[in-house]
Amino acid sequence: MKRRNFLQITGMGMGASMLANIPAIGNAVPLDRPWEPGDAALKKQLADVALNAARSKGAAYTDVRIGRYLNQFVVTREDKVENIVNTESYGIGIRVIANGSWGFAATDNMDKDSIAKTAELAVAIAKENARLLTEPVQLAPQKGYGEVSWKTPIEKNAFEVPVKERVDLLMSVNAAAMKAGANYINSILFLVNEQKYFASSDGSYIDQDIHRIWPTFFITKIDAATGKFETRNALSVPRGMGYEYVVPSAAEKISSQTTLYRNRYDMIEDAKLGGQQAGEKIKAKSVEAGKYDLILDPSHLWLTIHESVGHPTELDRVLGYEANFAGTSFLTLDKWQSKNFQFGSKNVNIFADKVQPGSLGAVGYDDEGVATQKWDLIKEGILVNYQAIRDQAHILGLNASQGCCYAQSWADIQFQRMANVSLAPGKSPLAVADMIKNVEKGIYIIGDGSFSIDQQRYNFQFGGQLFYEIKDGKIVGMLKDVAYQSNTQEFWNSCVAVADEKDYRLGGSFFDGKGQPMQSSAVSHGSSTARFNGVNVINTARKI
Repeated sequence: MKRRNFLQITGMGMGASMLANIPAIGNAVPLDRPWEPGDAALKKQLADVALNAARSKGAAYTDVRIGRYLNQFVVTREDKVENIVNTESYGIGIRVIANGSWGFAATDNMDKDSIAKTAELAVAIAKENARLLTEPVQLAPQKGYGEVSWKTPIEKNAFEVPVKERVDLLMSVNAAAMKAGANYINSILFLVNEQKYFASSDGSYIDQDIHRIWPTFFITKIDAATGKFETRNALSVPRGMGYEYVVPSAAEKISSQTTLYRNRYDMIEDAKLGGQQAGEKIKAKSVEAGKYDLILDPSHLWLTIHESVGHPTELDRVLGYEANFAGTSFLTLDKWQSKNFQFGSKNVNIFADKVQPGSLGAVGYDDEGVATQKWDLIKEGILVNYQAIRDQAHILGLNASQGCCYAQSWADIQFQRMANVSLAPGKSPLAVADMIKNVEKGIYIIGDGSFSIDQQRYNFQFGGQLFYEIKDGKIVGMLKDVAYQSNTQEFWNSCVAVADEKDYRLGGSFFDGKGQPMQSSAVSHGSSTARFNGVNVINTARKI
């Protein structure tokens, strides 16, 4: 888990009353609050009020986002429910271009007069901003779609599952972990529903109903004799799915050194294994520092992709417009313009998308009303593209946005956010077991852990959850105190194999921070298990 994610999550546990002033979370509401999306016809009427008011004041372009953001988090520890957070945020954000400059204003007063005044304020702000312009906004053309809609294809709405049933699940998870040897466990079930309506002067009226879910836990095991401890976090994945994700399915399980999961998650089983494995980690051999071939499971590799590929290919970081949360990017425009910058080996094919079913980033249209798509970032190791939105497209010579604009709420202005960024599976048949057979000295890593990366997204260090030593093609035991260090280009050029599509799975971040003031988004990263040769491994327990 990322440090900034941990701070945000633990802050939630202090109570909904302390979250009321955070727009991304919203105001505390009763648990029996209706969850159904509002009437699209009414939202269109309100949007038209904003569009007409902005045009009358001189806006050359206007977009309107009416949003209802629902969050429900159940937080438990051992045999207790620590908190149930249930919030709603509802309002309208209006963005305009006037005199060549952006302006934005928002309100949660949803009467027509307040909406019109907010639109007029957005235009006034744009005109004031225009006084500081060096060049006008260049907005890529975008056709209007008329009245359209999109919904996350869920099987079971998690908000409609009784809270008691969800509490009972987490209590069973905690009991399974404690019975298996854990001393402490926190378990949490995060639910998010974004009911978003977008309208623009281009002629789009887009109604979307977006769902996300993340079941997770954090186990601690203490050695009573020494006082030392080890942890084991859940191997779950935050998903763009409904409650069906936490309904176990044998067909979605992968048997490895532990049980791994595809599109369904057995939280109780994972907690039982987690309790056992936390104890095994205490007794495990501490790693000997040196060069190893690494076999990285998708439950681990997603975070390395996120930090070393996802963020540095965001065009605003490349241009120096964005530097919060670990800086800008070493992938400067000259590298892309050369058409031969060797980002990775020929096995490395990385794509961006907002369309993968079940992913966190999957939507029909982004927050600029652009239909979502898939595009290449790295092709056979060569940097071929970035991630860009409507006012950035011209910089890359594109005639349209790539559809990766997002705002965390109606109260925040939308800006470029990471799409799903994924490593394509290998094209030739290759199972993980066969990949391991050819490793003489290596480590098999499962699950994400702590990490660090520099201000250019270049030099980094990553830990994990579970580490297994490989000798002469066989797994010989568990290791601990493992982290690997590399730089982005060296690491991805060391990729010698990627398992085939049968092993492809998603990982992801439920709370990914960017910007100042910070906004949070959710994004997935897919891959199959991959092999990286000759990577430097350090012992994190070593004392200098």
